Amino acid sequence: MSAPTVYDVAERSGVSIATVSRVYRNPDSVRAQTRDRVLEAARALGYVPSANARGLASRRTGVLGLCFPDYADPAAESGGESDDEYDDSAVMLYSDQIIRGMERAARRHGYALLIAASLEGGPESLVAKVAGRVDGFAVLARTVPTEDLELISRRLPVVMLAGPREIDHLDHIEVANTDGERELARHLIRDHGFTRLAFVGSEEHSPDAEARFRGFREACAEAGLPVPDAPDLRAPMMTQPEGERAAGALLDRAGERPQALLFANDQMAVGALRALERRGVRVPQDIAVTGFDGIPLGRLVRPALTTVRQPMRRLGEEAVDLLVRRLSGDRDSPPVSMVLPVSLARRASCGCV
Repeated sequence: MSAPTVYDVAERSGVSIATVSRVYRNPDSVRAQTRDRVLEAARALGYVPSANARGLASRRTGVLGLCFPDYADPAAESGGESDDEYDDSAVMLYSDQIIRGMERAARRHGYALLIAASLEGGPESLVAKVAGRVDGFAVLARTVPTEDLELISRRLPVVMLAGPREIDHLDHIEVANTDGERELARHLIRDHGFTRLAFVGSEEHSPDAEARFRGFREACAEAGLPVPDAPDLRAPMMTQPEGERAAGALLDRAGERPQALLFANDQMAVGALRALERRGVRVPQDIAVTGFDGIPLGRLVRPALTTVRQPMRRLGEEAVDLLVRRLSGDRDSPPVSMVLPVSLARRASCGCV
């Protein structure tokens, strides 16, 4: 069966070939009603927009793709007001580490890497920009709608990174988020004797943050502590400024102050350290702070950040290895579901030396 072409899409949607082209190249130039009709026709046909679409089944681009939401943290990228001593490697974020891992593995296999890190223009735009230009790609959880991934996976191998497994027939790699946060909370409870813990998560659409919150709840239940139904605070973005705001809000709440603040990622925890320092709150003497991810900056802030290290670069490397395996002819074997282990990094921010 031959791949659907731009002509097929034009015929099915009742528009000209030029209109179909404009929908993908300059979507704002096409009326919304017409644009939706063309995209629906393309989805139904399984059309992948590309100058090489008709040869996609047999022609290789030598490029692998990575799609992830643009979670830029301006405070981290600028180094903040007091972090001039940190070099570029110190402020690398979660997505940066995954990119490094993918780039390293891609070079090893003779591939280049194409990155789509912005959702400007919507998921349809993201898919159109990447899917037709690569041989296969990795997608961070909740970046591209499930129906679009279903469409792309008919033509290209796709690996899902992080979050729950949304599509059973796609390869999927995640880290042990729940296990890691449970061990971290156990450490604070058992080794430091903390009984008043506050968890700062993200919006409910963040599957990794929700998995970490589950681990926190499990540790509280094991210790006979109150088990919260929801995080003490949910940050709209998991960035340093949001961590600063969350720390301030928790300090200002009525009642007993928490003994430890557990943040769903390191970026928020680093922001919290700054906020607490400005307010004269000592860490860890007055309150402990922990994160999750293991970004390099966590080792350099003062006090150094206790966190759960996840193998971010290995996540990228494993994704490339899976894509190359599929591209080498192993397209029909059962989908892989891989869970990478994490480790606890005990540092000064929780009271460890």
